Amino acid sequence: MLTIRSIAIVTAAPLVLAAAGIAHPHGLSRATASDWTQLHIALLPVFPLLTVGLLVPLWHRPRLGLAGFATVAAWAGAFVYAAFYTGLDAVAGIAAGTAVEHAGGTASLGPVKRPLYDTGESLGQAGAYALIGAIAATAVALLPKHGARILPGTAVLLAAGWSFVDSHIFWPRGVWTMLGFALGFALLAWGTGRSAPTGEAGMLPRRQAGDHGTGG
Repeated sequence: MLTIRSIAIVTAAPLVLAAAGIAHPHGLSRATASDWTQLHIALLPVFPLLTVGLLVPLWHRPRLGLAGFATVAAWAGAFVYAAFYTGLDAVAGIAAGTAVEHAGGTASLGPVKRPLYDTGESLGQAGAYALIGAIAATAVALLPKHGARILPGTAVLLAAGWSFVDSHIFWPRGVWTMLGFALGFALLAWGTGRSAPTGEAGMLPRRQAGDHGTGG
């Protein structure tokens, strides 16, 4: 039941974004400007929640060593993604939509929205690359404990992350990218929700016993 609940939690954001991608206007014009703006306002708190799919399996206090360092690196990458991708939504989404909606009736829209698109795209790509780094760091952090069970989810997430660099959530590739994130997070939650390998589980009591022995 815990694994099922974790899968539901980690797949919620990408599934919402996939559904939003189907309704996302294919272009920004005077006719679509209002919908464009309102959709990006609504999604502003949702895009950062993609990182929940990494934070749930990493929900432990990091220890000294490679796994602990990778955990902190994954947290940092998730934070950078959330900050910079929010910038994309704010600039190329909300600001561009608002500017086009209020542009003069005879004004050319290219000079109005192109600088905002360029700035937003740079922010979004920085965020997407940070998310890819966070995925890789998460794999390094989880591999010692969970072994090869995390590899299928990691592979799917890396592929989705690479597609995310330039697909956003636009139909069709952006929607499939979000579904890829949902699948990858579900596989990762399943791989980390099972009990630790027997060899590792057997090591823990001996280490604890030794600690108690030296402490006494």
